[in-house]
Amino acid sequence: MNLISKRYLYFFISGIVIIPGLLALIIWGLPLSIDFTGGSLLEVSFDAGKMPQPAEIVALYAQNGIQDVQVQTTGSNTLSITSKEIDEATKTKLVTAMGTKYNSQINILQFNTVGPSIGLEVTQGAALAVAAAAVFILGYITFAFRGIPHAFRFGAAAIIAMLHDVAVVVGIAAILGHFLGWEVDSLFLTALLTVIGFSVHDTIVVFDRIRENENIYRSLSFEAVVNHSIVQTLDRSINTQLTVMMTLFALALFGGVTIRHFVITLLVGVFSGTYSSIFNASPILVVQENREWRNWFRNSKNKPGVVISH
Repeated sequence: MNLISKRYLYFFISGIVIIPGLLALIIWGLPLSIDFTGGSLLEVSFDAGKMPQPAEIVALYAQNGIQDVQVQTTGSNTLSITSKEIDEATKTKLVTAMGTKYNSQINILQFNTVGPSIGLEVTQGAALAVAAAAVFILGYITFAFRGIPHAFRFGAAAIIAMLHDVAVVVGIAAILGHFLGWEVDSLFLTALLTVIGFSVHDTIVVFDRIRENENIYRSLSFEAVVNHSIVQTLDRSINTQLTVMMTLFALALFGGVTIRHFVITLLVGVFSGTYSSIFNASPILVVQENREWRNWFRNSKNKPGVVISH
């Protein structure tokens, strides 16, 4: 299989996925939860058959002078209500109003308040965590591949593939946040960092095979070596990631509402990481080796001259 020859098709597919998400991010932004913006989260349960619609709760909050309220159903007869920061007296007033209006016993399952300063601290920590991960990954891969020429380009290619996965996950979050009302919380950050780990892990496996094959097939062009290395690791990469994705899919279906957003974020990220490890990271190495930026979107002069069978 001459996979590497279609590298610009793979880049184009990535662009089709990433660009709508980036546009959504620019136009609508990320729907940040109180973990980042500050505010109050009130989770309450109602008697069976008496739970109101989310729009009714939004209207009830508005009557008490509280705007920009988001309401989600988190379980049977249970609502999660996110709003700007409210004090204990306002919370009591709202809960009493709910019980009176809907003739139901209201049980407070959770009430948390996060101040704007804490939200800013979480936001800064999130940015620092992603940046630190990128720097450490770049340094580690460059060091690990120091025995071959231009080891730095392996680290750079891994970072580009990692940023591809970050862009996919963040873009999908922006789209789902706008259309489905999903919010980005601290669990989203956990999922994003996990995705980075999965992506780089699989990329390093392919890169390590490239390093081994460069010493074995010295007569072949770099492009041929990269193509053969991808083919050799293709089954392993797909099978490993499919196992993870099947587990995540089962969790998304049966794991409950509270972790569904987290699991779906992981599912999207793992799929993107599998794709970028195979179809983006290694082809980027070929683009760098051939210096194809001097003559974009034309066939490389160094095509694989030998097809190697297992």
